[in-house]
Amino acid sequence: MASGEGDNKSANLLAAETARLEEHLEGWGEVMLAADRVLRWEKPWFPAVMILAVSIVFLLIYWLDPSVLTGISCAIMMICLADYLVPTIAFRMFGSNKWTAEQQQRFHEICSNLVKTQRRIVGWWRRLFALKEEKPKMYFMTVVSVLSVVAWIGQQVHNLFLTYLIVPFLFQ
Repeated sequence: MASGEGDNKSANLLAAETARLEEHLEGWGEVMLAADRVLRWEKPWFPAVMILAVSIVFLLIYWLDPSVLTGISCAIMMICLADYLVPTIAFRMFGSNKWTAEQQQRFHEICSNLVKTQRRIVGWWRRLFALKEEKPKMYFMTVVSVLSVVAWIGQQVHNLFLTYLIVPFLFQ
């Protein structure tokens, strides 16, 4: 198979995965576009709002001090509520007749980027296991070293504060 055929097949697969994701997230379109505008900092005050929202959530977690099981349960409950309510409320608030070609293009780009990110993560995961198969000693030393450093950092810094520091970097 020629390189061009492989690139074409990969592009077709990417397009199919993106179309599938667009179909799954159809009810979330307006919300995703609004979140995209905030995460891209289209307005100069968006970073402050983002940090304020993250800070409020973490202050609430600190104040309530839930157990791990309660925290996980509440997080899953919020995800389920959002999954149920957001498409319904978004449709009533925004309506489907206001969807422009520019918004559709941006939604397609967001979905394509999500698919590419998922592919990247899966690729890293596969490379890690390929390293395990090809060079088990290197794999062992790398994993043990990295996890030892992470464990040491986790021992030195409070879990909630460490998570609070990590979350804004995930939004970039």
